[in-house]
Amino acid sequence: MRLLLIEDEAKLGEYLRKGLAEEGYVVDVATDGIEGLHLAMELDYDVIILDGMLPGIDGLSVLAALRQSKSTPVLMLTARADVEDRVRGLQGGADDYMIKPFAFSELVARIQVLLRRAQAHPSSPEPTALRQADLEVDLIRRKAVRAGVRLDLTAKEFSLLTLLLRRHGEVLSRTELASQVWDMNFDSETNVVEVAVRRLRMKVDQPFASPLIHTVRGMGYVLESREQP
Repeated sequence: MRLLLIEDEAKLGEYLRKGLAEEGYVVDVATDGIEGLHLAMELDYDVIILDGMLPGIDGLSVLAALRQSKSTPVLMLTARADVEDRVRGLQGGADDYMIKPFAFSELVARIQVLLRRAQAHPSSPEPTALRQADLEVDLIRRKAVRAGVRLDLTAKEFSLLTLLLRRHGEVLSRTELASQVWDMNFDSETNVVEVAVRRLRMKVDQPFASPLIHTVRGMGYVLESREQP
């Protein structure tokens, strides 16, 4: 497997290159956005690890240019920790988002997830809309429609629905939802995730015949179509 690491911090870049090579990956390294975008466009990589703050072209601009024509899985690895930054990255086409500092073992695990996902779903153009059954989300116009009916969602509800749709069929824990959507560490005393999912269900599922958002007891939530008994 061949990876492209776009990282301007020389010490971190070398640490990652050596560590990933020891994991069996072939790693090309670019130290600025211009070189990184050139390599990403000219060569085929299995996963791109992309820093957010780069000289030349910043990470989000590299991502936007890449998504014009390629759907290579991208893991953003950045010090930008605000939830707005994560949302921009994911909505801009990143497949995953990690914040520095990070655990190397977690980075490797996330790369493996992206590789498995890419193998299960062969390369295709980056979608501007997400669909599941009669639910459709337009990522550009930030509009959600089910069975032809416009859903009136808040910004957080739209982000939550987009995350569930992007990873439909995959159970997402409350911890991951809290981290990705609210930029918060999960607190078992906090019911913000449960409340938000309940409100989202009222808009996405309750007016319609078949629910799409399901609770997996003890694990989290999954968005998927299920046959009615």
